[in-house]
Amino acid sequence: MDRPITTLFMLMSVDGKISTDATDELDVDKDFPKIAGVCEGLHQYYEIEQTTDLWSLNTGRVQEKMGVNTKPLPSKTPVSFVLIDNKHLNEQGVRYFCALSKEFVLITTNVSHPAFKVRESNLHIICQNQLSLPDVLTKLKAEFGCERITIQSGGTLNSIFLREKLLDYIDVVVAPVLIGGKDTSTLIDGRSLISESELSQLKALKLEDCLVLENSYLRLRYKVMN
Repeated sequence: MDRPITTLFMLMSVDGKISTDATDELDVDKDFPKIAGVCEGLHQYYEIEQTTDLWSLNTGRVQEKMGVNTKPLPSKTPVSFVLIDNKHLNEQGVRYFCALSKEFVLITTNVSHPAFKVRESNLHIICQNQLSLPDVLTKLKAEFGCERITIQSGGTLNSIFLREKLLDYIDVVVAPVLIGGKDTSTLIDGRSLISESELSQLKALKLEDCLVLENSYLRLRYKVMN
C-alpha cells in the first residue's frame, strides 16, 4: 500500500453526533463535562486517545474551536500532527502545533496562509491547488515515513475519506447521550446519496471488537470492507 493505514477515531453520541450544535459555538469537549450521566465516563475517551497512532490528522476548524490560536505554547509530544486548513489557524495556532508536534504537516490550498510566515524546522507545508487526500496520504508515507495515521476530523472531511476509499478502520467511543438536530454534524456528513446507482459508495463494516466501558460508554472497532 502506497499510503498509511488509516483509522477514523471519534467520540460520538448514540445517534451518531460528533458535535452538540450546528455552529462552532458548542463542542463536545466543552459540553459533555457539564452533562450529568455523560461527564462521569468521559475520561475513558481521552485515555484511549492517548493510545492511538503517533500520526494524527485533524482540521484547522476543529482546532480553532479548541482555542489553539490563543493558547500558550505546549510541551513537545512524540506525536506528529497533520492539519488541513485554509483560514482557521493564525500564526499563534501554527506555532502551537510546531511546539506540540514531532513533525507538523500543514495541508492548504491557501497560498497566503499564515503558516508561510512561520520558520520552524519541524513545519512542513503541502500547498495544493485543490485538496487531494490520496496525494496527501501518499506524500505522508513517501516523504515522512508515516505508516499509520489516526483521523479525527469533521463529518464533511470524514465523508471524503469514506467516498474515496481511504478509511481502513473505524474506532468510535459512544457516549450515553442523544443530541439530535438534522443540521448537527455526524460521524459521516457530506453529500447524501440520491439514487440506487450510488449504493456502491456505501461501505460495509466488519466488527473487530466491542468493549463495554464504565458509565454506560461503549467502544466499537470495525474494519472497513473496501
